Amino acid sequence: MSNSTFVTAINCMDGRVQLPVIHWMQEKYDAPYVDMITEAGPNKVILEGTDQQIETIKSKLKVSEDAHGSEVLAIVGHHGCAGNPLPKEEKYEKIKESVKLINTWDFSFKIIGLYVNEDWEVEVVTE
Repeated sequence: MSNSTFVTAINCMDGRVQLPVIHWMQEKYDAPYVDMITEAGPNKVILEGTDQQIETIKSKLKVSEDAHGSEVLAIVGHHGCAGNPLPKEEKYEKIKESVKLINTWDFSFKIIGLYVNEDWEVEVVTE
C-alpha cells in the first residue's frame, strides 16, 4: 500500500477505461487521487514512440512523482484499443515490456501492469 494521496497511471485516452482504472487504483492503494497520463495506445507509444513523445511522458511522470508524491505507477492496456489493436495475449506482453522499459527510466515508482478487459474490469498483468 502507498502512503501517498496520489498514484499514477499511463492509460489510454479511451474514456471507457478511465473510471475502471481510477476506481481500482483508489481502492487498491487507498489513494484519493490518480494522476492520469493518457495516450492513444499507450504501450505502443512507450515502446515505439518518438523521443519527443517519450520525453513528454517522462516530464509528466516527474511532476507526479516530485510534486504529488506518487509512489505507484500503473501501465495500462485494454480490450478494443483503437490506438494499439492487439489480441489480449499480445497486449499482456506489451504491457510487461512497457513496465520493464519504464523501470530503466530512473524513477522511484513501484510499477505495475494492468489490463482492462471486455467487461471493463481491471486485471493485474504484473506487480
